[in-house]
Amino acid sequence: MLNLRSSARDTRPKASQLKLGLASYTLRKFTQEKAIAMAKRVGLDYMCFKSMHLPLSATPAELKSSAKRVADAGLDLYGAGVIYMKSTAEVDQAFEYAKNAGMTTIVGVPGHDLLTYTNEKIKTYDIKVAIHNHGPGDDLYPSPESIYVKIKDLDPRFGLCMDIGHTQRIGVDPTEAGEKYFDRLFDIHLKDVNKADADGTPVEAGRGVIDIPRFLKMLEDKKYQGVVSFEYEKDGDDPLPGLAESVGYVRGCLDALLG
Repeated sequence: MLNLRSSARDTRPKASQLKLGLASYTLRKFTQEKAIAMAKRVGLDYMCFKSMHLPLSATPAELKSSAKRVADAGLDLYGAGVIYMKSTAEVDQAFEYAKNAGMTTIVGVPGHDLLTYTNEKIKTYDIKVAIHNHGPGDDLYPSPESIYVKIKDLDPRFGLCMDIGHTQRIGVDPTEAGEKYFDRLFDIHLKDVNKADADGTPVEAGRGVIDIPRFLKMLEDKKYQGVVSFEYEKDGDDPLPGLAESVGYVRGCLDALLG
């Protein structure tokens, strides 16, 4: 006799191992509490706080309290950023901030002259730093390559947060960049853009020009261990519908890839 329950179970898609999270800049117009609730509502498990949700000036007690609030909601506060570091004092502040909040990753932008100093802090704190690329107009780190060439010989915990939207806008294929610099790919800001040039603007995932299924397949094939954080920059006053659509699109892509 056909076991229908077993048959149905066997035909379900395999679960993706990718960690899906939120770059909280998406919800920049909302409070920390609402940002946590919205992340939960769209089914994400990881959070990377921007400073409007957890100020860099927060006390150790405030940082620990916020981390507990996130954990109590069932989320993992794995990182913060983007944090700009233009002095040794700002580097010091970023590492203390991350340590007191229990974060494993700083998504940051240290100045070129601070890379050696930041590298020593990584060794002291055992906290990863993932430098974020900002595309056309960014004098420091416009592309993933511009980061990689600076950190490839530094501590292995020094890597990249690849923003695939800005990568596409500078004329670089995100999938090819991800493959090329995979050994230092610690974090991802996932988004879509309407054009592959400097004038490209954010759109819901799947409505733009980035081949997101191909990018996700690369991550799955290479067993990416970092977080894929949605950064939906469109509709700042009402981001939840577009964020939910983007999350649904990505989950649908993963189901199709693994089915």
